[in-house]
Amino acid sequence: MNATVRARGLAALVAGAVVVAGTVLAPAAASAAEKVVLSKGHTDAVDVHYSDGRLSLKVHDDTVSPGVIRDPADVTFQVLPEAAMAVPDDPRFAFLGPVDSQIWLLPMTQDPDLLWPGWNTTTLGSGVFEGNKVRLSLVDVQGPGNVTLFTQDSFGGPIMKFRSDDGLPDAIDVPVPTHAHSNWAFSALGSYTLKFQADATLTNGTTVSTGPVDYSFVVGELSGGGPEASLSVLGMADEYQPNDTVTLTAVQTPQTELDHYHWFSKCPGVDWTIIPGEGGVSYSFTATRELNACEYVAKLYDDDHAVVATSEPVTLWVAFPPQEPGASQTITASVDETQGSLVISVNPDDRAVVLPPARLNVAGDRWESNGELRPVTVTDTRAGQPGWNASGQIPADFTGPDDKTFSAGYLGWTPRVLAQADGQGVVAGPEVAPYVVGVGGGLGNSAVLGSAPSGAGRGTAQLGAGLRLSLPTETAAGTYTATLTLTAI
Repeated sequence: MNATVRARGLAALVAGAVVVAGTVLAPAAASAAEKVVLSKGHTDAVDVHYSDGRLSLKVHDDTVSPGVIRDPADVTFQVLPEAAMAVPDDPRFAFLGPVDSQIWLLPMTQDPDLLWPGWNTTTLGSGVFEGNKVRLSLVDVQGPGNVTLFTQDSFGGPIMKFRSDDGLPDAIDVPVPTHAHSNWAFSALGSYTLKFQADATLTNGTTVSTGPVDYSFVVGELSGGGPEASLSVLGMADEYQPNDTVTLTAVQTPQTELDHYHWFSKCPGVDWTIIPGEGGVSYSFTATRELNACEYVAKLYDDDHAVVATSEPVTLWVAFPPQEPGASQTITASVDETQGSLVISVNPDDRAVVLPPARLNVAGDRWESNGELRPVTVTDTRAGQPGWNASGQIPADFTGPDDKTFSAGYLGWTPRVLAQADGQGVVAGPEVAPYVVGVGGGLGNSAVLGSAPSGAGRGTAQLGAGLRLSLPTETAAGTYTATLTLTAI
């Protein structure tokens, strides 16, 4: 049975081949203090942290590699003009405005040409808060229009999270750990300030709160923005001898009136750091063996000290000096503890699930079939053991003969841990039952397959799940296929 990969969709269901897409994430994010505009790519806009008895909100910026943690005050989230769409002729979405009126929507499933913001509690430890949950509130919205955040069920119906036009604050309870995305809808162009707040109760009864935290959004073009430019670094030779002079030059394309730069370096085992005193278009220094394999980037800033453009890194290679003849060699090997990654994968030759033909259940009111998810491997080699969360979702309907479909909500799973390294601490995710009217369920929404807590997870684990399909008897006969996407964070 062949399967096709669906880029997007509101609901999906598995009854045939399952194709798994792996995601590789960088090591734990460092902090950054520059002002930036985020307009494309993944970001945990509302990233909840707890340290030294304090609850705080940060921004986990994955639009750069490696990802960095930012203060919300340093970030402007841009909803690009390309996010514009018409309100659909569907009464379920009347809350967005009149039919065919224009809104600007950042979708729940990723569009590579738009920003993909979400919220995140995966940095929090299990057992720290009562009920293992945090209450996230949208306290206030200031701006030219309404702001609505909503997800969708397996049948595409809206599930409201935050809505400014019917009174704020709005609050939701977010389990620990959770990584979630929603639709972010704005009704007008312009600048907005969204005030988010996180509250929780510690297991000893103490309450903690971030207080209101401002998040800046701009819908449409940035006002007063300078011309767009890309940045490259020229002048790096293939190899240098020790004590050679290295001169790097930042080049704008096209050239603008901006002339404020900073240079950054990253040597093996050390994170990106600013090079003090280097604010010009060129940077010169002396090549030494200690600088071998160091990387360099230039960043261009506007008058408000916001980053306009960042170059791709260039790498310095410095030759070994000549050695006296001899009969011995020194070989040094090392494993850099700051390096590592989180990888989720499946065997490319063992990634298709074919469920047995569905049969009527004992009650005679459902078509049912059971099967097994093919093994899923999660490997974590990151330093610091930040823990991880592996989840799965079927983002598009199962398709069958004559374009017939049924929803992913009709497929559920019972995750289990097939194997793990000693002390890895991996636990299976909760059982997700097939969709039941009035109750919900199913894999049309993201569901946890397995997780490892903070302080554990390093090593290789193998996850699996029992699959259960439960369909209405009116489902048309035929062979149906869909795609399951797996993600690890």
